[in-house]
Amino acid sequence: MTRNLILGAVLSSLVLLAAAVSFLWTPFDHTAMNIPAKLQTPNAQHWLGTDHFGRDLMSMIMVGARTSIAVALVAVGIGMGAGVPLGLTAAARKGSWLDEVIMRGNDLVFAFPSLVIAILITAVLGAGAINAIIAIGIFNIPVFARITRGAALSLWEREFILAARVAGKNAARISAEHILPNVTNLLIVQGTIQFSLGILAEAGLSYVGLGAQPPTPSWGRMLADAQTMVSFAPHLALVPGTAIILTVLGLNLLGDGLRDWLDPKLRMART
Repeated sequence: MTRNLILGAVLSSLVLLAAAVSFLWTPFDHTAMNIPAKLQTPNAQHWLGTDHFGRDLMSMIMVGARTSIAVALVAVGIGMGAGVPLGLTAAARKGSWLDEVIMRGNDLVFAFPSLVIAILITAVLGAGAINAIIAIGIFNIPVFARITRGAALSLWEREFILAARVAGKNAARISAEHILPNVTNLLIVQGTIQFSLGILAEAGLSYVGLGAQPPTPSWGRMLADAQTMVSFAPHLALVPGTAIILTVLGLNLLGDGLRDWLDPKLRMART
């Protein structure tokens, strides 16, 4: 196991653990306001300090972790669930009108920045975690479609695929039984990358007020609330900002480590 994989797994596990524990316990009620205790710096009672309403930042970070994870995870699931079949279909029908329609649709989505598309969709559908999931998930579809198609095309000319065709298997069956298992490793790695980008996208949407709505905590909205108080309460921005950085770093290291570990060529090179 590579150092990247170990470090990424540790950081990602800590975030997942904080999110899981928040369902059962948080140091304080994340919605409880205590104005006399507002803007406290980290101390023995409030380990990460309090915000401008006196709410405990550690509790908000823990609950915000499950918000970010839930949005990103479901969005990646949408992208993978729709994008992988589209990519397999495009590869199986290479050069056909169906392949052209799928890939030109991908190009149309990629022509616009992901965050702009997400803002547009949530602005039309309305602010909220569900609409943020839809927006991020829609952008993930062409990502997985293109990755899957590219990997599948390199397999369609392999001998074991030709043998399956000679055996009378149709394109759909070959894609499901032979192509998909051979691109799963690549999809897992890409999934971790898109997961980290989904957390960034959720934070960005929440920052502009289009993500999860109050009283549900969100790392992005915590940053937005802190921007006018950075000069006299920098911990308000440092705490959620550090949470985002460590989470995205952990997921990217995890993806990089998984790529090294799952790639048979890299495994052979290490041995």
